[in-house]
Amino acid sequence: MKRIPLLLLALALAPAAQAQKKPTPPAAPSAQKMKQYIDGLMAKMTTEEKIGQLNLVSVGFDVTGPVVSKDVDANIRKGLVGGVFNTYTPIAVRKLQEMAIKESRLHIPLMFGYDVIHGHRTIFPIALGLSASWDLKAIEQSARIAAEESTADGLNWVFSPMVDIARDARWGRISEGAGEDPYLGSRIAEAMVRGYQGPGNDMTKDNTVMACLKHFALYGAAEAGREYNTTDMSKQRMYNEYLPPYKAAVAAGVGSVMSSFNDVNGTPATANKWLMTDLLRTQWGFQGFVATDYTAIPELVEHGMGTPEQVAALALNAGIDQDMVGESFLNYTAKNLQSGAVNKAQLDAACRRILEAKYKLGLFQDPYRNVSTERATSTLMKPEFIAAARDIARRSMVLLKNERSALPLKKTGSIALIGPLANRQRDVIGSWSGAGDWHQAVSVEQGLRAAAPALKITYAKGANIADDQQMLDRLQAHGGELELDKRSAEDMIKEAVQVAQAADVVVAVVGESQGMTGEAAARADIGLPGQQLALLKALKATGKPLVLVLMNGRPLALPWENQNADAILETWFAGTQAGHAIADVLFGDYNPSGKITATFPVAVGQEPIYYNHKNTGRPYTGVKLDKYKSRYLDVPNEPLYPFGFGLSYTTFTYGKPTLSNPTIGPAETLTVSVTVQNTGQMDGEEVAQLYIRDLVGSISRPVSELKGFQKLMLKKGESKTLTFRLTPDALKFYNNDLKFMAEPGDFQVMVGGNSRDVQMVPFKLTAK
Repeated sequence: MKRIPLLLLALALAPAAQAQKKPTPPAAPSAQKMKQYIDGLMAKMTTEEKIGQLNLVSVGFDVTGPVVSKDVDANIRKGLVGGVFNTYTPIAVRKLQEMAIKESRLHIPLMFGYDVIHGHRTIFPIALGLSASWDLKAIEQSARIAAEESTADGLNWVFSPMVDIARDARWGRISEGAGEDPYLGSRIAEAMVRGYQGPGNDMTKDNTVMACLKHFALYGAAEAGREYNTTDMSKQRMYNEYLPPYKAAVAAGVGSVMSSFNDVNGTPATANKWLMTDLLRTQWGFQGFVATDYTAIPELVEHGMGTPEQVAALALNAGIDQDMVGESFLNYTAKNLQSGAVNKAQLDAACRRILEAKYKLGLFQDPYRNVSTERATSTLMKPEFIAAARDIARRSMVLLKNERSALPLKKTGSIALIGPLANRQRDVIGSWSGAGDWHQAVSVEQGLRAAAPALKITYAKGANIADDQQMLDRLQAHGGELELDKRSAEDMIKEAVQVAQAADVVVAVVGESQGMTGEAAARADIGLPGQQLALLKALKATGKPLVLVLMNGRPLALPWENQNADAILETWFAGTQAGHAIADVLFGDYNPSGKITATFPVAVGQEPIYYNHKNTGRPYTGVKLDKYKSRYLDVPNEPLYPFGFGLSYTTFTYGKPTLSNPTIGPAETLTVSVTVQNTGQMDGEEVAQLYIRDLVGSISRPVSELKGFQKLMLKKGESKTLTFRLTPDALKFYNNDLKFMAEPGDFQVMVGGNSRDVQMVPFKLTAK
């Protein structure tokens, strides 16, 4: 979804008179009371006012307050706007809410939404980084803090979580989700909904917001990894691999859903009645409302679905309730009612769902809920939030390589700090960084200097982040905020080599700028951009220990880097406290425990690549000259780093898994036990992962499927026995008739520290 660039109002300059007395929070709404209230309100509404609730508009800022787009202020006064996004801060929200409450006929409050993706003002790691923590409590905490801050800033609706399964690293929005696995993605979706909406999904509380599940559905399966592109897959693949995280969020009580741009079974999601009504509402029992993504309804014309008037009818009939920015409902629904293209019942149903959302948010009881500059001042970026951002950022980082004891670094001696991202505050907070202020973020250089005052640190840029003019022009045109060195690549590398030669160790901070990932940021080449690889080769030639600190929003193809660097630390875009968190890990004040949740390829030509693939009739088994097998001629089939991979400064050893019974019935639970020991010299955390394989099925089954994980802390030398419980549902899948069932036969259970390095034990499922 696109955003209008915003300039935040300075809260420090907000008039004290704007501070409001904190209202008594209303009780969670009962279904009967809500129905009575909404029935009474809708009985008073005109057709035009009902249509108005379906209109979601974007309003930005200037230095004095909200800039209402053409006719938006008039439409608010006429009751023709249901919600606003891109407006926040108590002053701005109050200005628009007062317009709706005081000047519209029925005084219906507005909802205020925003792209709060990985934090509001305190920015956490990008979602792909959060998922790499495998720490559901930390992930939920990040959403909880985001809810605290966004409500303090006048918001009550956030466009998160994004739960799209993504297996192609070329797709820029892989940065915004939890990676490639449906089981892990489902658990993270649940955690995010809990964090945003609070215990019991009571969204009337001052510190809870309504979450918006996106993008429904299959958005991460865009062909060729290109943004907004088409998708195509069988229903059994859809149900087994792509739909589970959406379903999990719905079961967790998510309040709203956003439609995706792509088509599903040949029909764009925004016009897809099977998707929005039959599946989402009838099969899954979703009770909330569905909003489109930015201008998705008028874009149906480009999909070839009809005229602007016709596509407005298609969307409403499909089950879409709110039109983001497109104003298709506003412009064409009255005509479509007259022609019979839509009916009154469909309009009433959509209007009711929007009003119910406002009721659930407590806006009818108090339309100015949370609109207090006093609360904003005391809440935004408070010390405990900053401390949490640092801790969660550390948990997200993944040690991909560490040889010759390159890490942890010593806090004495000298370091050559090299690379275009080493001193970049803007990039560390990543794309979709909400209301975050990058000036308040901590760069890698700042973090290292603060952590080791006695360490001599000499900096050289070494290379620009990119040197392709077309790429640079595109980035700079859309908020790239790049600082480009006008020297030649040769001169920059020469300076970096001189700095490296005078230091004990080289720390090279390389990767992507924040503008190279996220929405509309697909890349056909996912290696290091520009001259960064040439820079690394020159640094390697100095003979100094070479430590790479990666900053990126997707898996990268890094074959040379993996072969030649002494250590590689994946830090993603780690947020407000990135520099401090990175320093904690580099110096060993925190032992890294992250594990990747999206497979890293050897070469971009392997994309899409993912661990839970199907087998073939001719699987390649490693025989070099075995030609007629499913293999590449020029690169291996295997990834550079497999799903679930991540090292530590200590080592962990797994014992052989044991089973409660080698044979179980269809209603029995299998208990799997495994002993994990810390065999290294440092205390550390490990993520133990359990996978299964169904060896024979009515349809082909994946070679491996994650079905459980536990994160545990072990002191050096300590061992613990973990117990996993495989319930009957863990063995079930959707067959070609879309029946969810487990089929009797032979299975394997596998346990280890990643999807590749596991120990296997067989078991059997019987029919009785």
